[in-house]
Amino acid sequence: MKQNYVLQLKADMEFMDFFMVKTIAIRVGSNRKKYLDMTLADCTGEISAKKWDISDEELDGINRIQVGDIIKVKAGVTEWKGTKQLRVTRIRHANRDDGLVPADFYKSAPEDSESMYNYIVGKIREFQDEELKQLCLTIYEENREKLMYYPAAMSNHHAEYGGLLYHVKRMMMMGEQACTVYTNLSKDLLLAGVVLHDIEKLNEILSDTHGVSPGYSFEGQMLGHLVQGVTLIHDRCRELGIGTEKTILLEHMILSHHYEPEFGSPRKPLFPEAEMLHYLDIVDAKMFDMEESLSKVEPGEFGERVWTLDNRKLYRRKF
Repeated sequence: MKQNYVLQLKADMEFMDFFMVKTIAIRVGSNRKKYLDMTLADCTGEISAKKWDISDEELDGINRIQVGDIIKVKAGVTEWKGTKQLRVTRIRHANRDDGLVPADFYKSAPEDSESMYNYIVGKIREFQDEELKQLCLTIYEENREKLMYYPAAMSNHHAEYGGLLYHVKRMMMMGEQACTVYTNLSKDLLLAGVVLHDIEKLNEILSDTHGVSPGYSFEGQMLGHLVQGVTLIHDRCRELGIGTEKTILLEHMILSHHYEPEFGSPRKPLFPEAEMLHYLDIVDAKMFDMEESLSKVEPGEFGERVWTLDNRKLYRRKF
């Protein structure tokens, strides 16, 4: 039975416990010695782990460890540049006799995937624009099985079972409210952009059925989900007979929602719905990362630095 959770680990602790492997690599340090670099996780979060100075005798066993495996480690908790990490001294695969509960290791969105999917599809069915309705329903119904478990990222925001649906649902909820304030927005076009903006993460990211990603597909590394998404929308709109302007507007929303060239967008948004899509996306991502970070912090205290939030140390209010 698992005893310690990631969010409970404190500096200078020494313990032995089970974790799921999210990333694993053998690297060479400045001293020319090999070391094991891992990200370990459970249902509450993840933590960096290192096993230093690996001997040749250890390599055979270590090479059999794969992303998604459950392992038992003996480790101490240290800090590096203000962030906790594990210094591993012993490591082995878990076995059947350990009596582990799978739910302890796989982080999930806080809502049921079936309910989130039905919410999103229900909102699509409310579209007044029949072409946008047909396009979005077709793509979601075709990808229903993968949407049930797919994360929205390999790491960082919404990297969890059902994370992509959770991201889209919250953006849809905010998008509907935005349309009541900014009445110049086309609600159907904005929500179609929300529904489709990350849909090709299903083919950019690799994932097992627990929502754990070992990395990116060949197409994902070469093209990325923005370009993949534009290609998908172009082909589907042509198949459905959707006109040129509407097709290009949807393609532009996908292409521009990262906003900056360094984040993959060659164009900034050129119409209001595309601009709003970007802000819905970035707000939900940042709120997720803040929620994640502060879940590990006591009220009245500052947490560890959060890389995705410009290395800020967040404060958890007392009230």
